[in-house]
Amino acid sequence: MNPAISVALLLSVLQVSRGQKVTSLTACLVNQNLRLDCRHENNTKDNSIQHEFSLTREKRKHVLSGTLGIPEHTYRSRVTLSNQPYIKVLTLANFTTKDEGDYFCELQVSGANPMSSNKSISVYR
Repeated sequence: MNPAISVALLLSVLQVSRGQKVTSLTACLVNQNLRLDCRHENNTKDNSIQHEFSLTREKRKHVLSGTLGIPEHTYRSRVTLSNQPYIKVLTLANFTTKDEGDYFCELQVSGANPMSSNKSISVYR
């Protein structure tokens, strides 16, 4: 993890979601890009895990990427997502102090009674 960025874990909420849960959310600055690693269990037989990366800044939620919410236009050109069986990696290009705040990774398994699991991390330069 790059020492140029101070990362504090403020809130950690875990819920069991049909065997799915977010196990960790970490952040680091790579050059000028913020990398968020959302590690999770994967106990489904199919790819029905929905996800969302979001940023809460000044009490307002901004969806960066995902299948649960609609990503905001201002972030679409700056975000890339790598989706693997046990980790989802979001990269936010050109991270600045305007991007500081609480970042969330949420997973939800589809079905009659959808349950979610999430974690958050505060990121400041």
